[in-house]
Order: sequence, then structure tokens, then C-alpha cells
Amino acid sequence: MNKKITLIFITLSFLILREAMAQDKEEYKLACIGFYNVENLFDTINDPKTNDEEYLPDGANAWTNKRFSEKLENMAHVISLLGTEITPDGVAILGLSEIENKYVVEELIKTPALKKRNYKIVHYDSPDYRGVDVGLIYQPKYFQPFNTKSYNLSIPELIDFKTRDQLVVSGVLDKDTIHIIVNHWPSRRGGTARSQPRRITAADLSRHIVDSLNMVYQDAKIFVMGDFNDNPTDISIKKHLKASGKTEKLKEEELYNPYEPIFKKGIGTTAYRDVWNLFDMIIISESLVTGKNGGFKLYKPVIFSKEFLIQQSGRYKGYPFRTFGGGVYLGGYSDHFPVYLFMVKKVNSQ
Repeated sequence: MNKKITLIFITLSFLILREAMAQDKEEYKLACIGFYNVENLFDTINDPKTNDEEYLPDGANAWTNKRFSEKLENMAHVISLLGTEITPDGVAILGLSEIENKYVVEELIKTPALKKRNYKIVHYDSPDYRGVDVGLIYQPKYFQPFNTKSYNLSIPELIDFKTRDQLVVSGVLDKDTIHIIVNHWPSRRGGTARSQPRRITAADLSRHIVDSLNMVYQDAKIFVMGDFNDNPTDISIKKHLKASGKTEKLKEEELYNPYEPIFKKGIGTTAYRDVWNLFDMIIISESLVTGKNGGFKLYKPVIFSKEFLIQQSGRYKGYPFRTFGGGVYLGGYSDHFPVYLFMVKKVNSQ
């Protein structure tokens, strides 16, 4: 069987996909879709509208152009590797969180490690106090957005509450219309229980967006991705977002969370006080589990946790190798591991 490799979409034999498919010698196209919390990707310029003083040359973190450049190179190196164990050109669509503005993403995709992929950007400024936003980069030869929107998360009883918006991007991925919701839910600062209602409100907003998309698009193909600051088994994910870790008897309105079974094995994407959490997830609609109408379906979820992304010594040994630790510049990557999904569909299925 001849195989035609076209960067991110690859014709694969049954030898590669035998775990996912039942018929021998079928041919498939593959796409990689991911998410990465890049941990405080700030520029060195003061924004008078936000509290970014910590990340200035004369700020607490002595955030110089040199450190900014090192951070960009580190992030670009990681992103350049995502999905390349199967897809030569890596991740086609990548959600991002903890980016200060569009400029830092522009600088990111111009780095030598990423420039050849010609990534484009979807970004809106959020009202977050620190100025951190969510965003999305994509390779336009594989994904073509046709609609984007930013949804503000507000809590009426908390007048001064400001946080990240939820970004919704609809577009076409190899003839499949898909919808991506990029999240960075409120943190656990102040305690998990005390802050939980804020994440429940965020979950309700995400669920509202999902329901709205389902009303407009039959068998909508939806990816809900982000740093949720909650685990797959928490009430915000299970009850309010309605995400299940089981594909059996998945109800039509339910989402499937492929990272719940991984979390139950004790695996996480970020660590705090020697406890691993799996806050970073990509949750999908039922249509992406079954591959309805011959479209893309889930092949495999991945947590990218290569050795170079792990702290090798000191107090935080075994944790994600981050940029700062205990107020000391470490020159690492992020306090979160990136995640991605491999999606497959039969060649000429549409």
C-alpha cells in the first residue's frame, strides 16, 4: 500500500491504527490538536491597564529581553515537538493560556523552530487583572477559521471579579466543521473549596456555549480545551460541564473526557505540594468519539512529559521544569505539561 505523507495529514496503515480500528488495511488521515499553558509568557513592556509590573526589567522577576527571548525559544522548542512522533509537521491547532497579549504570540510563532509552519493567531484581550489571556494558533493549510468570538466570564455578585475570557473558534479541518473552546478557568487561590464556585460558573458558561453550538450544528464536533484548574473528577467538570470519562452509554448531551482515565492512574499535568493534578485537558463531543458521518474521531490522548520538561534536582525535583521556582529564575519551560489529541478519519470518507 502506498502512503502519501502530507505533513500533518498522513495516510496510515492498519499496523499503526490497529488499536483503534477493526478493519485491516484501511487508510486514514490524522490530525493533532493540542493545548499548552505556557506559564506567564509576558513581554518586557509596561501595560498601564494591567498588573504586569512583576514582569518588567526592573520588576520582581527582573524580566529582561534576554529572559523573554529564552522563554520564547523554550516554548517554541516544546511546541515544535508536539505530535511529531506521528505527524511530521506537528500540531495543527494549539490553544494557549497565560499569554500577555497578541504580541508575545506573534514573537513566538516567528521563532526559528516554528516559523516554517506559518502559524496564524486568534486572540482577544481579556479583562484579567494581570493581563493574561487565552489564544489559539493554527496552520492555515489545514485549518481555516470562519468565525471567532470571545465570551466574558462574569459573576454579578462579585463586582470587581475579572478573569480570562473563553475563546470560541469555528472552522474547517479537512472538510470537517469543528468548534474549539479555549479556557483558563479561575485559579484555586484562596483555597480549593472557597474558589470552587468561580470555576463552576466558568463550567456553566462553557456548557452554555456547547449547548448553543449543538442547537446550530447537528452532531456538532466540539473541543473544549484548557487549563481548568480542576481535575477530571471535580464537580465543575463532571456535573456542570457534563463531561464523562466513559464512552459506554455516553449520553447525547454529554461530553467525553479522555483524560479522566489517565488521571485515575495517578498521572497529572501540574504538581503542587507533592500532589499531581490533571488540570490541562481536551474534552470532546460525542460526535468526535464515534466519528459520525465519516468525520474525525478520537485515536489517542497524550500528555507531553518528556524528561527535559521535568525538574531533575532540588526542592522541586520531579515537578514540571518551570521558568521560576521559589522566586529564583530557573530558565525552564512551564509549570504545566502540554496535552494533545490525535484524531483520525478514513480517507475519502466525505
